[in-house]
Amino acid sequence: MATLDFPLTETKVVEQTPGITLTDGAIRRVRALIQEKQVPGAALRVYVSGGGCSGMQYGMGLEPDPRATDIRYKFDDVQVVIDPNSMEYLSGMTIDYVDDLMGGGFKIDNPQAVSSCGCGHSFKTEEASQAGSADSCC
Repeated sequence: MATLDFPLTETKVVEQTPGITLTDGAIRRVRALIQEKQVPGAALRVYVSGGGCSGMQYGMGLEPDPRATDIRYKFDDVQVVIDPNSMEYLSGMTIDYVDDLMGGGFKIDNPQAVSSCGCGHSFKTEEASQAGSADSCC
């Protein structure tokens, strides 16, 4: 019989697992954003919503009060929270932060995306590709 290592009323915190990866650059940027926005202890919320050029789009924001149902990942002192519905589309992703001559921004590498928009903010999964949808870019 299996036992649980955590009470059912608490959210399990997953220590850096293959499910989600945050690069050192992304960790530094999230820390800086938390300081700039003055929300100590906030987590980075990553989510997926419908819409976007390729059918689904990524979203991110600072989350001061994660939900009990969120899946949590911890990278040093930075937490990432993802709702279970979004996790279905984001498992295996890597989040990086790039800062170059064209400007800075978060970059998501999602192995579940079979195609993405040229702007990098939306994507299509295998299921959506089979169903068919518009492929224009923002």
